[in-house]
Amino acid sequence: MNRRSTRLVALGLSAGLAAVALAGCAPSSGDGGDGDGVTLTWWHNATSGPLPAVWEEVANEFEEAHPGVTVEQTGYQNEELQRTLIPNALASGDAPDLFQVWPGGELRDQVENGYLMPLDDAIPDTISSVGATVNPWQVDGKTYGVPFTFGIEGFWYNTEQFAQAGIDAPPTTLDELVDDVAKLRAAGFTPIAVGAGDKWPAAHWWYQFALHSCSPETLQAAETEYDFSDDCWVDAGAQLEEFLGVDPFQEGFLGTPAQQGAGSSAGLVANGQASMELMGHWNAGTIGGLTADQQVPEFLGWFPFPGIPGSAGDPTAALGGGDGFGCSKDAPPECADLLAYILSEDVQKRFAASGSGIPTVPAATDSLEDENLKAVAVGLGEASFVQLWLDTAFGTTVGNAMNEGIVNLFGSAGTPEDIVKAMQDAAATL
Repeated sequence: MNRRSTRLVALGLSAGLAAVALAGCAPSSGDGGDGDGVTLTWWHNATSGPLPAVWEEVANEFEEAHPGVTVEQTGYQNEELQRTLIPNALASGDAPDLFQVWPGGELRDQVENGYLMPLDDAIPDTISSVGATVNPWQVDGKTYGVPFTFGIEGFWYNTEQFAQAGIDAPPTTLDELVDDVAKLRAAGFTPIAVGAGDKWPAAHWWYQFALHSCSPETLQAAETEYDFSDDCWVDAGAQLEEFLGVDPFQEGFLGTPAQQGAGSSAGLVANGQASMELMGHWNAGTIGGLTADQQVPEFLGWFPFPGIPGSAGDPTAALGGGDGFGCSKDAPPECADLLAYILSEDVQKRFAASGSGIPTVPAATDSLEDENLKAVAVGLGEASFVQLWLDTAFGTTVGNAMNEGIVNLFGSAGTPEDIVKAMQDAAATL
């Protein structure tokens, strides 16, 4: 996908799209079934919760259906996988066959460097089955990855602590959110956990303020032209700075990781040490994997980021994205077959039932059992449009500079203007 408006992903997903048949498990002409022996390496970001078991099961099933094929699947922590392992492997020419592919700028860079396999001719039915969600994984009309989950960001919160603090319903405006922070503090709770140690969870706060301060046209111009001249970008930082002043986060938030261990921001919510966390649609499974009994807590609820009355941003817009897989350029054809199986209706239904996220095959959404994921799915359907995570949309160079500037603001080492200048300076190098 070029720098064009299709990256503002309008999610009018058609329920009439054909689901992938389980024929994805049928051997291809070169699947190693004749005894040649094919080994597929598969890297993903499932390290906790129920998803690692789902992927292990999928790998075993694919091997059984494809004699002679071995699938070596490995889960890595998300930041390590995205920022270090995959870029280094691609650059060295020793990439895994199937691996996590993020849309937007990173995808464009990988395609420009010739790292990815075009998938349109190999698995056209699979691509059709996920509808509009595939758009961010396309470049110049060609598909280089297929998302297995797509959703929007919101607050994962402790309904019991909200009730104890006298909060009858989730906030629908920023002013109400600020009031609720004060109520939670007064009741003896840490209002919000944030994993600023991993940078991007802190950056997402600024993203949300930008999304709700900038018009859709301004967001599109920023993504297609790297135009950050509108005052709304500085306003986003000023709003974040003001919000930081109400003391919403846990002590030591600048060093807190996001999703690893009981001391992470997700772990603080999981164990009742914080009342809420702003995080993506996958967080229910992450939180469940960090509880003592490895179950999603009954107290967990979800609500979307509240609107900012009077701002230029669309109050019904949402920030989101998804996880997808793609094949390296030199991967054997069985790689595309494995991807098709991962996106089959049966596997997508099991993914949904596991509580790991929202599936992209429409026929699988009925298998969602977690009430919070159902709520996220409703929020996704009600969003006027979904803006991809800004660091994903802007690409690695601008995204990293932006995130660094935002974290500096969190630590009182930078200003709202510094964030925008860092973005402009980074864009000038492209």
